[in-house]
Amino acid sequence: MKLIKEFKEFAVKGNMIEMAIGIIIGASFNNVINVLVKNIFLPPLSLLSDGITLDKKKIIIRSQKVNSPEVAIEYGLFLETLIDFLAIGITIFLVVKFINNLKNKANDLKNDEIKTPADIKLLGEIKDILKTNFKK
Repeated sequence: MKLIKEFKEFAVKGNMIEMAIGIIIGASFNNVINVLVKNIFLPPLSLLSDGITLDKKKIIIRSQKVNSPEVAIEYGLFLETLIDFLAIGITIFLVVKFINNLKNKANDLKNDEIKTPADIKLLGEIKDILKTNFKK
């Protein structure tokens, strides 16, 4: 019963809902980045490599023979995945930077562009009162 009660508290606090929303958005974001990399970034790169797509790039160690398969280091898929990772990393960095800029503007009491949250405003007023009382 204690476990069920703790789970209810966890779900009601919004943590579970926020986590689910984050996972869903993350999965959708991954699809967008995959399309961006595979359909926008990689085609021009394949022109540089004589029309061969990156996922087909490999170093052949031993050619295929009648009795044995080809042995090759297939580095192209790794490069494609690395480009995916870099695109996702850079995009997430830019989104987080944008959100942090908005938060910083909202937390700045002197900035009238964005309305300061009530709790931040109240803390600023308390700080000003304490400064004036301790200066005397």
